[in-house]
Amino acid sequence: MTFYKPYIFILNLLKLLLSPVPSSSGLGRSPLKAKTRVRVPLGPPFFSIIRILGVELSRSYNIAVIPGDGTGPEVVAEGVKVLDAVSGRYGFKLNTTFFDFGGDRYLRTGETLPDSALEELKGFDAIYLGAIGHPDVKPGILEKGILLRIRFELDQYINLRPVKLYPGVDCPLKDKGPEDIDFVVVRENTEGLYAGAGGVLRKGTPDEIAVQESINTRKGVERCIRFAFEFTKKRNKDRKLTLCGKTNVLTFAFDLWERTFYEVAKEYPDIKTDYAHVDAITMWFVKNPEWFDVIVTDNMFGDIITDLGAMIQGGMGIAAGGNINPNGVSMFEPIGGSAPKYKGKNMINPLAAISAAGLMLEHLGEEEAAKGIEEAIIKVTSRHLKSLAAGQMGYTTSEVGDLVAGYVSGSDQ
Repeated sequence: MTFYKPYIFILNLLKLLLSPVPSSSGLGRSPLKAKTRVRVPLGPPFFSIIRILGVELSRSYNIAVIPGDGTGPEVVAEGVKVLDAVSGRYGFKLNTTFFDFGGDRYLRTGETLPDSALEELKGFDAIYLGAIGHPDVKPGILEKGILLRIRFELDQYINLRPVKLYPGVDCPLKDKGPEDIDFVVVRENTEGLYAGAGGVLRKGTPDEIAVQESINTRKGVERCIRFAFEFTKKRNKDRKLTLCGKTNVLTFAFDLWERTFYEVAKEYPDIKTDYAHVDAITMWFVKNPEWFDVIVTDNMFGDIITDLGAMIQGGMGIAAGGNINPNGVSMFEPIGGSAPKYKGKNMINPLAAISAAGLMLEHLGEEEAAKGIEEAIIKVTSRHLKSLAAGQMGYTTSEVGDLVAGYVSGSDQ
C-alpha cells in the first residue's frame, strides 16, 4: 500500500500550513490567515478520506471573547457553553482568550481600549462580544471607545443582520409566521453619519449650530453593495436584492448609492434588483415582510430598520449580528443592549448570543456546525420556552444554554 504516500506528504504539508503557530503576542495564529485569511472548505468527505489515509488534520480557531457589561458575561457564558458542545461534535477546536474591556475596566483605569489591544485582536480568527454599556458611564464613551473603534479600525465594513422568525416564537404581526419572515439586512458599517464628521459652533447660545455629516465614499458604498450581491447569490433563496435609501431627499448620498447599485447589478444578471425608500421599507416590514430576501442600505438606515426587524422576529432576545471584514477579523454579537437591570439575576435570554456564535462559525466555514446550532435553537423555541422575554422564559439563563448545548451535542433529541 505505497500508492498513497504522495497524498500523505500533501496532507501533512496542509496540516503544517494550517496549524496554529506562535505569534508575537503569544497567541496561536495560522501563517496563511495572518495576511490573506484564506478559508479552506474542509467538509466531512475530506476528513473521511484523511481518516482512511491515517492522517489527522485538525481545524483550530482562535477566538477573542469580550463579555463586556451588564448581562453580557452571562449570555456569553452560555454561548461559549454551546460552542464547546458543537466543536466537540463536529470535530474542530476553539481556543478562547477573554478580555475585560467594558465599563468596569473604564471606571477602574479611565481607559476604554488600549492601542495594543487592536493589534492583538488582529491576531484572532474572530471576536465574540457580549454587550457594551454601563449605567455609571456616560452614554457614548464606551460605545465609541470600544464598539465603534473596533468596527472602524478593524475595517468591519459590513453589519450582517439576519431577520428570521423561528417556530414557537410569538410574532407581533397578525397572520405572519416563520414562512413569512426570513430575510437579511446588509448594512454599511464604517461610514455615513457614524463616521463622526461635523461640529458645533456657538455652543450654549441661542445661535448654536450643530452639523453632523454623512460620509459616503465610492469605495465604501461599492464594496458594501458587492458584498450584498455576493451574499444574495450564496443565500440562494429568492435571489432578490433591495436597495433601501431616500433618493428623493438625500439627493447627493443616495445618488451615489443608487448609481453604484445598478452599475454593479449588471455583473449579476441572475439577481433581481429592487429599490424602496426607507419609510416604505418600515411599512412593508410590518405589512408584507415576505417580500424581502436581502436588503442593502447605509449605516443609519440599517441601524434603524434592523431594530424593527428584531421586533418582528420576536425581540432583542433572539436577534444576532455580525460585523464583517471579509478579508480580516470579524466580530459577532447579540444586538440587544447590556440590560443592567437584569445583571446577575440569571433570567436574561441568551439565545441572541448563542445565535451570534452560530453566525461566527458560519463565517469561519463551519457551516454544518452553525446549522446544528440553529436547529437546536429551533427545538428550544418550539418545545420549551414560554416566551423570549427576560424572566418569562420558564427557564433560567443557564438552563436555556443547557438545553441548546444538549441538542447540539446530541445528548437530547
